Amino acid sequence: MVETKTSSHSTSMKTAKLKAAAAVPTVNKPTASSAATNIAEQLDDQERKKYVKGAKLGSGQYADVFSAHLISDPKKLVAIKKIKVGPEVAEFGISYDSLREIKFLQELAHPNIIRLYSVFSTKNQNLNLVLEQLPQGDLLKLIQDVNDIHYGLSDIKAWMLMLSRAIWFCHENYVLHRDIKPNNLLIAANGEIKLADFGLARSFADPYVPMTYNTITKWYRPPELYYQAQFYSGAVDIWSTGAVFAELVLRKPFLAAIPDTDLNMIGIICRNIGTPTENNWPGVSKLRGYIPVEKADVIPEKTRGEWEATFRTIGPVGVDLLMKMFALDPRKRYTAKQILGHDWWQTEPRASRLEDLPKKGGGLEAMGEELKRRGGELPNGRGDKVARKIDFGSMR
Repeated sequence: MVETKTSSHSTSMKTAKLKAAAAVPTVNKPTASSAATNIAEQLDDQERKKYVKGAKLGSGQYADVFSAHLISDPKKLVAIKKIKVGPEVAEFGISYDSLREIKFLQELAHPNIIRLYSVFSTKNQNLNLVLEQLPQGDLLKLIQDVNDIHYGLSDIKAWMLMLSRAIWFCHENYVLHRDIKPNNLLIAANGEIKLADFGLARSFADPYVPMTYNTITKWYRPPELYYQAQFYSGAVDIWSTGAVFAELVLRKPFLAAIPDTDLNMIGIICRNIGTPTENNWPGVSKLRGYIPVEKADVIPEKTRGEWEATFRTIGPVGVDLLMKMFALDPRKRYTAKQILGHDWWQTEPRASRLEDLPKKGGGLEAMGEELKRRGGELPNGRGDKVARKIDFGSMR
């Protein structure tokens, strides 16, 4: 189930490099700087003229999203995300969130990750991202439409397999997504799941560089981040993936607290999974944000029987996989590679074929609503907005 790594480099990278070179002050070479600027503008113009914009799919303070197609092939549909330049990005011309999104999407080419075809700017300095068009909305809308959308274990298995492959690929390329949740999983016309919104992503190649703990939407955030861990691994994404798995089965969020204060969220984790202690998570009490619990208040870890009673739909083997994703100790949590090697994928029923997966339809507007937000921005009423308050200036 492991797929070959690939990479994507477009003309837009050359444009970006030329623009960066043109922006560097020079003392004795005004001609070279001017030439670089002209070349960058020509490349931009060439790229921009490849597409014809159509209907506006979404509009927000941060970005407008348009349907578009290639002039050379009207059947080749794309979505153009026009990122607006505002006061917050006056110094650099582009927000750190957008830099993250562009950087990682250019580096990650995989069938289950939204594809970035190109990047170009306009005369007013707005940046345009040319993305694949995903007309079937997002996974959240399928989960929430309990009246009209009916899906079974085969469908859940197919969606989870595609998500797990995307996470495996990110981690193989040393990228943490840090915001996996159903509304960041867009659906292509053929039913494929595509992981989107890399606005909170970061590289984790250097294990000695501290990272922010104030990230990932709260309902999908693992306990180590609530305890303010500054050094963590891909295990944070695995916890979020487990939360999506549980939500697909229950058709409601598994770990949702209202109000979703950190204390309430820790309480929800304790009640649904068990209280983190030195016994089940050696070293947890040394984390800066750890809250000591009186022995009488410790909630034992849920037994396999209790997990199976809650998630009987996926059977004992599926429950085993889910429990591995929700291991309190991140060192014991399954890796994406281990998830893909789990026996659950081989049990009956097998994963649905793409053409047999339920589709909600009418999702272009949903895609527009998703893409118009800043990278990492949360929709109203789901989780929290803390992730949006990270100090992106530090690029942690």
